[in-house]
Amino acid sequence: QVHLVESGGGSVQPGESLTLSCVYSGITNNRYPMGWFRQAPEKEREGVAAIDCSGPDRYADSVKGRFTIVKDHSRNTLYLKMNSLKVEDTGIYYCAADSNIGDCASFRFSNDLNYWGQGTHVTVSS
Repeated sequence: QVHLVESGGGSVQPGESLTLSCVYSGITNNRYPMGWFRQAPEKEREGVAAIDCSGPDRYADSVKGRFTIVKDHSRNTLYLKMNSLKVEDTGIYYCAADSNIGDCASFRFSNDLNYWGQGTHVTVSS
């Protein structure tokens, strides 16, 4: 059974940086597709970034050049490094995993992935 636990959320000002972590268990394949999603207040959930998947669409257009997804399989941890944060980056960030979806775009636009974490809150405000 795959288990995902996010941490690292908090309150920051616009322009600042934050790194989210997702510690996972039950995944032995170091090429297991994983990603980050977020849900802002009164908005639909958005696939922010994906890793260990095929195709060019690893990042949402709204975060390209500012966010980086990294996996350290030796630590069983997925990271989302967020720079130049904006107010519109505010939301609950979720870690997700699913070995059945190999295409990055399909992963980011899926609402039916197998495994989800409980989420961590990010607030960007001045």
